[in-house]
Amino acid sequence: MRNAFFLTVLVSLFACSAAPAQQATDPAARVGNRTITTKELDDRWRADDPASQAEATQKLYDGRRAALDAIIAEQLLAEAGKKKGMTAAAYELEEVGKRIKPVGDSEVVAFYQANINQMQGRSLEVMSPAINRFLTDQQRDTARNALIAELRKAGPEVRVLIDAPRREVELESSDPSLGRASAPVTLIEFSDFQCPFCQRVEPTLKRLRDTYGDKLRIVFRQFLLSFHQQAQKAAEASLCAGDQGKFWELHDAMFADQQALGVDQLKTKAAGLGINAEQFNQCLDSGKHAATVQADLKAGSEAGVSGTPAMFINGRFVNGAVPLEQVTPIIDDELRRAGQKTAAKSGM
Repeated sequence: MRNAFFLTVLVSLFACSAAPAQQATDPAARVGNRTITTKELDDRWRADDPASQAEATQKLYDGRRAALDAIIAEQLLAEAGKKKGMTAAAYELEEVGKRIKPVGDSEVVAFYQANINQMQGRSLEVMSPAINRFLTDQQRDTARNALIAELRKAGPEVRVLIDAPRREVELESSDPSLGRASAPVTLIEFSDFQCPFCQRVEPTLKRLRDTYGDKLRIVFRQFLLSFHQQAQKAAEASLCAGDQGKFWELHDAMFADQQALGVDQLKTKAAGLGINAEQFNQCLDSGKHAATVQADLKAGSEAGVSGTPAMFINGRFVNGAVPLEQVTPIIDDELRRAGQKTAAKSGM
């Protein structure tokens, strides 16, 4: 993401309102004897435009959480600096300086070559100073984040009390899933077999399964994009394969070759996976699972999904083909919360 900002030289300015936040029960208007509450507005907003409401709610949380993290970091740096008789700024400068090293010429060249199409014809010689500054800033940010993480771990105890917005997505026992139903973390993915970004997120999901094992359950839901002409039958095919216990095998085969999702090609893929051809073909041709696919689409829309891939991690919304580094902190936080709940129950 930072690469994109650097390469396009884009700066965004945001204005914020100083208006105080309203409580859900606060009155928003009165019409005669009737009082309309803020909660009623939010409920109506969600019913009329769930995607917009979900996006706004998430942005509010993200802004508050970023501000909270900044305040916590400042306090931890100030306390750590005080122990050494230093200001927070001096302490940070010294400690971060220990964690970074000069950017080498080979790193500059590698970055230039990896992003050659974004250099607008400028030579390596011309771009080297800017690339060096960017990579140095990147190192400094990484080092500072590592320092703050160390200070948070060392103490004093930091307890984050605000919770992320969550969306309830009802599941059926028949929904394709990997992992135990009792896993402390459930990741629900809304996906489209013809979507290239859905294909891109697959390696991330596989690494998550390898990393978290039985602590994570992954559930697949269909969310078709209207401009993907082959997505409907591909979705139905996956469920037809699921009837024979082969959902994930066909799931992987379709994402491995998104250019071959025609009905005849789907039948060929299924046969190659050892799926009973007669049963599969009859299922696909009859549209047996068409209603299930549409029910998934409706559930996703009601939860605020407007594009794919979209994930809900214990109800926390993650939009797009985000990298592993953006998903693991959410799962780790959910596991921490689950651990706290278990400890609290055992202490009762």
